[in-house]
Amino acid sequence: MTMYAALLRGINVGGSKKVPMGELRTLMQGLGYADVATYLQSGNAVFGSGHGDEESLAGELAAALEKHFGFTVGVLVRDHAYLRAVREACPFPAAELEGKQLHVTYFSEAVDAERFAAVTPADFLPEEFRLGDRALYLYAPDGLGRSKLAPVLARPGLLKGLTATTRNWNTVVKLEELTGV
Repeated sequence: MTMYAALLRGINVGGSKKVPMGELRTLMQGLGYADVATYLQSGNAVFGSGHGDEESLAGELAAALEKHFGFTVGVLVRDHAYLRAVREACPFPAAELEGKQLHVTYFSEAVDAERFAAVTPADFLPEEFRLGDRALYLYAPDGLGRSKLAPVLARPGLLKGLTATTRNWNTVVKLEELTGV
């Protein structure tokens, strides 16, 4: 059995796309997933599965969510090895930063620097971003809510064709830990 994290995009934000975590756990157990647990209210779940891969599991969960709740939810599923690799590859000094200063945006597929070529990094200093494996690392010293760079990186034109969802560093670390059991 492989342990995975399911990252749901855009739920429980501003009262829209409400997905109670208890219902999410029950729904996931009904799909046959084992050891289902949720983390926070922002669309993070961990589970074990002996079948499928990241893409097929994400599709299965997205279809079940739409059927149950009546709206579409972007879902990414990542296994423990990937989550560990993202954590270990962080280009910023994570141990020296507060969790609110560092974020990872997970992408549904690999992206290259050309996609973000229109963003001039010097215009946003001291904020910075770096690309990783299906991920973007964002250093925002004043937090995501005050970031000038984060909204630019999240523009629909830059993310066209992708499912993308962002987590702060505390959540990145916790999901890696929870899937490592």
